[in-house]
Amino acid sequence: MESSNADSPIDWGSWRAHTHATLMFIIKDGEILLIEKKRGLGAGKINGPGGKIDPGETPMQCAIRETQEELLITALRPKKVGELHFAMSDVPDILCHVYVARDFEGVPTETEEAKPQWFRLHDIPYRQMWSDDIHWLPLLLRDRSFLGRFTFKGEEVDWFQIEKDVFFPSGR
Repeated sequence: MESSNADSPIDWGSWRAHTHATLMFIIKDGEILLIEKKRGLGAGKINGPGGKIDPGETPMQCAIRETQEELLITALRPKKVGELHFAMSDVPDILCHVYVARDFEGVPTETEEAKPQWFRLHDIPYRQMWSDDIHWLPLLLRDRSFLGRFTFKGEEVDWFQIEKDVFFPSGR
């Protein structure tokens, strides 16, 4: 387990997310498909496509739908690899389900929400991303699953803990 040095300021046993969301990462031919987010939470940052889960929708359905809406592509055979629990200081707390796919149908296309960008796996622009990404995205790139808990002050990580090699039942 990896963590910051201080004790958690949150009782994670009783913590409940206000918002449930997803992220999808497409990795193919030594590159990762990311987006420059054009609006909403994180506008201007580089991230994976994703968004809020709609009522009646599973996390996987949401991850596929959001990728279709933001990039006009369909992720093929996505696999859940992580969960991120975010206790935020200035927006409602978020539980994010993280998926990876190794293939897709369609052509990544810029939309009103997102501009697609391919990056070599060793050239990921962490300085343009959320400050938590550097703690867990390398695990995703090494095919390791994870459960991350983060507290934020504004847009900066204040505290974190990551459990590695977590089992997620398929379809979750």
